[in-house]
Amino acid sequence: MARTIRTTVMTALCCAVAGAGLVGCVDITETEPRPASTTGASPSGSGPLSGTKKIDVKGRSVNVSCSGDAVDGRPVVVLMAGLGDGLDKMAALQKSLSEKDRVCSFDRLGEGASDKPTGAQTVADSGKVLTAVLDRVAGDGPVVLAGHSLGGLLAARYAPDHQDRVKGLVLMDATSPTTTADIAKVIPDSADDEGAELRAQTLAVNEGENPEMLVVPDGKVRSAGDIPVEVIQHGTPYLAEVPTYGSGLEEVWSEGQQQWLAVSPGRAVLTTAAKSGHYIYADRADLAVKAIQRVTTQAAG
Repeated sequence: MARTIRTTVMTALCCAVAGAGLVGCVDITETEPRPASTTGASPSGSGPLSGTKKIDVKGRSVNVSCSGDAVDGRPVVVLMAGLGDGLDKMAALQKSLSEKDRVCSFDRLGEGASDKPTGAQTVADSGKVLTAVLDRVAGDGPVVLAGHSLGGLLAARYAPDHQDRVKGLVLMDATSPTTTADIAKVIPDSADDEGAELRAQTLAVNEGENPEMLVVPDGKVRSAGDIPVEVIQHGTPYLAEVPTYGSGLEEVWSEGQQQWLAVSPGRAVLTTAAKSGHYIYADRADLAVKAIQRVTTQAAG
């Protein structure tokens, strides 16, 4: 199997080149109380964040980018990139969306221009950083989270506990909520070919051997309330290119996308992006833009 295929598959399965090992737990808390503002004003009252700037989250520098103007009644759109990607990957999408809405993105700790985490992170730790970012860019106003790959998983995990502010979700080929079980189901522990390498790397990454030092456990999908949600899965079956296990990987990936519909029972819809690989927002930017704008409009209504 070609190295490029392995890399693509690893990314899709919430994987990246193994990073630093696990060291303790990182303590990340909100640096300031949420400001009473719906326009993205900063706690210091200096006005909405515009352009790319660093904000402080418990002594760690987090890189944030915002563009576009706030529109009364419409949520701020916050883009969340996949594992191993910085906000620059979604810059073109942000530019397109900011023609109609205020749109922000950020580098999670360990990604892009943000600081590295001081130790192992949990999904809850990552959520605390997201809360601090939302406080800065949206105040106490509503937001729509649009996440790709791991960013989609984190958005969907965050929303149920923050229904006061997350009013819509767009999940673009989001990492399956049961990735570890999925890979173990398809590739047996007895595998001795390239599948064995893929299995070992995926399990290691989910245990925290990744740039964010983020441990990603499997978990049941919880409801985030009656909010508009669009789940978009890739249409080009690139996982099928993995010898022996490809068709099985495609099957469990599709099952994972179906599971995400439970984040908003009755209102979540699943579509397939034809002619798109894992990076839907790049391969089919038109579909990504329309989906995010639809959800934002529905959330505003």
